[in-house]
Amino acid sequence: MTSQKEPQGEFSTLTKVTGPSSWSRVSCPCCISSHIEPLVLIQLAESVQPITKQWIMSMISAPVKAGGAQLLVHPGEDMKGDMIVVAAPRCTLLRVTEDLGLCKTYQDGNMTAFSFDDRDNFCNIDDMKKFLTLAERQYIVKYELDSMRAIEDQRIPGIPTPKGKLKARVSILQKLEKAGVIRNVTPLHDQKLLTALGKQWYSQKSLWGQPLDSIHAYFGGTIAYYFSFLDYYTLSLFPPAILGVFITFFLPSANFSSGNKTDSEPTALKDDDDHPSVSSYMVQAVFSMLWSTIFMELWKRRSAALSYRWGTFNLAEQFQEPRPGFHGEVGTNPVTGRLEPLFPDWKRRLRMGLVSVPVVGVFLGLVVMGMAGFYFCERLVSNWHKGSGSYFTAPLVYIPSIAHIVYTNVLGNIYRNVALQLTESENHREESSFDYHHTTKVLVFTFFNNFAVLFHIAFFKEDMPLLRKRLASLLIVTQVVNQFTEVVVPFLVDRFLTSADRNLKEDDPEVDHLQAQGSLPAFPVSSTVLYSQISRIQELYFSYILNLVPLQGLFAEYIELLVQFGYLSLFSCVYPLTAPLLLLNNLTEIRTDAYKLCKLFNKPFSAPVANMGVWQLAFEVLSFISVVSNCWLLLLSPRVKELTQEAGLSSSQILVIAVIVEHVLIMAKMILAFMIPDEPDWVRIKREQIEFHSMQALKKQRIKSSRVDEKLPPKAKMGE
Repeated sequence: MTSQKEPQGEFSTLTKVTGPSSWSRVSCPCCISSHIEPLVLIQLAESVQPITKQWIMSMISAPVKAGGAQLLVHPGEDMKGDMIVVAAPRCTLLRVTEDLGLCKTYQDGNMTAFSFDDRDNFCNIDDMKKFLTLAERQYIVKYELDSMRAIEDQRIPGIPTPKGKLKARVSILQKLEKAGVIRNVTPLHDQKLLTALGKQWYSQKSLWGQPLDSIHAYFGGTIAYYFSFLDYYTLSLFPPAILGVFITFFLPSANFSSGNKTDSEPTALKDDDDHPSVSSYMVQAVFSMLWSTIFMELWKRRSAALSYRWGTFNLAEQFQEPRPGFHGEVGTNPVTGRLEPLFPDWKRRLRMGLVSVPVVGVFLGLVVMGMAGFYFCERLVSNWHKGSGSYFTAPLVYIPSIAHIVYTNVLGNIYRNVALQLTESENHREESSFDYHHTTKVLVFTFFNNFAVLFHIAFFKEDMPLLRKRLASLLIVTQVVNQFTEVVVPFLVDRFLTSADRNLKEDDPEVDHLQAQGSLPAFPVSSTVLYSQISRIQELYFSYILNLVPLQGLFAEYIELLVQFGYLSLFSCVYPLTAPLLLLNNLTEIRTDAYKLCKLFNKPFSAPVANMGVWQLAFEVLSFISVVSNCWLLLLSPRVKELTQEAGLSSSQILVIAVIVEHVLIMAKMILAFMIPDEPDWVRIKREQIEFHSMQALKKQRIKSSRVDEKLPPKAKMGE
């Protein structure tokens, strides 16, 4: 593992060197530096010809006006190698910082939207490692690589047509990936920073409390927001967990003795005198509604504070370059004035309405059909077993459950691919819009897949004992499976599959020799020695990062938390031990997720974000649904049923009362949400100050431009 930091020290000395092993030149005097920080590694296919690699490097280092990325490139070992190392000059980093709308610390100590023209008034402007985080610098490189577009129709050297044909305004990086020229684009690890982060993070002894600023600096905003939400959610589980333990072990009705009776015992409810005046159903249901509302509102305030602290509450993605997969007729953007692909919004909406929505509906129908088939087969097999009374037919009772699990898993895998293709066909311009619609499709299916059976048992079969058993089994089985996959599997992988390679790197004498040398001078040095050193250090370091598992986003992690939140907010009144079980799981989840991210996955690119995006909306929707769910579960509770029977209320009267109570609770939830502002007052004031200063700066710029125009002679104006 110690070899990971060596390539960066090695490459940092190769500045302004002439020859095949040098970094590309920079034209801006302020970007010339004695040390260059490698940020991103591009892995090429082994069959790529040197002329193709040379063309790729020339495009990466070309100016933006020429369709390039205006970055620094290094060929690695030599031009025949299959990797390219990319860095970013100072001006490119600052220019993209302004394009992204990031806020940085001004001289007065406040966060202010960065302006390239006003750059000298920002703190740490002369040190890019302090001014921008490592994750931001690496994302800027990826952003510039994605922005490379062909100026005119051309052919990629060394690649036969039609693969090598490149049309005007087409994303160069996406074209090279589709043609199989580029295999992978990976941000480089900094082993020193990673080791320090690990000691702060998953190695600490405290149960919670994470180094969020360090996580944000190293891994970026997307991952930092996930762990911040996981930490906040785990801490917020303590109140419902304490209540669940109290209800289960101290309230007489917590044993649900009446609920454990079957339908063949109609006198069970009347014979049970253990129910107190206030049912545990009522306590847990009302508390779940209040808790879910307060939890989400306080999280939005925390999210707003984090967005200010990390300088992402003023992002301007709608004015950025289109995402690489966006296509359309080339034209002038009416907002930015840039030449780029254009796609009518009505066509996108038409595709969403006539294609995406019906296809998603078909898959939801397949979920319902699978559930109906499961109940039918279960009843059929159960009756057959009871009729035969044979021991040989007993195993057949489990066949419907196994078949249903296999069916839902297969359907889920198929749907995920279909959802991605549907979102691609909708042709969204911004990356955030693409992620929003893709995630929404997956969330709708996930909600049906995980909660449809529970809702059917609760509100159609009205079988509270079965709902309680199903929820308890889901939680317990999920805990066991999660603990095995989250703790045991990562430990075994790191202990037995990667330890041999790690020991080899640590014991390698040539690595120790390079470590002892520290920074090697750029000149004078023999080219043969230089090539061999680069080759060996690349082999040790780059083979390590390329053999790690790619991180496929945070879909699985967020879905797991969403399902947890659904179990707790929707059905915890039936099974009060839901919160304690989730709390125990999440206390280990924080550490294991951090361990896997640092040890087992390639470092992902992380775009600056201001919140959790569509995931936050999903949690809010579940919080709203919990009002309806808990209200009707409260109506089905044994104590309420007993009260309605004693009062002699008819079913229609009970329904009217339930609807009225439901609307009152929804109104109370809305009032409570309104009373808690989405952002703290100090964040609102800072945001308004930034907007005011931006307006003032724009006004001064217009006055300055008008004065310059007035001083120009008439002939100069006509020449313009």
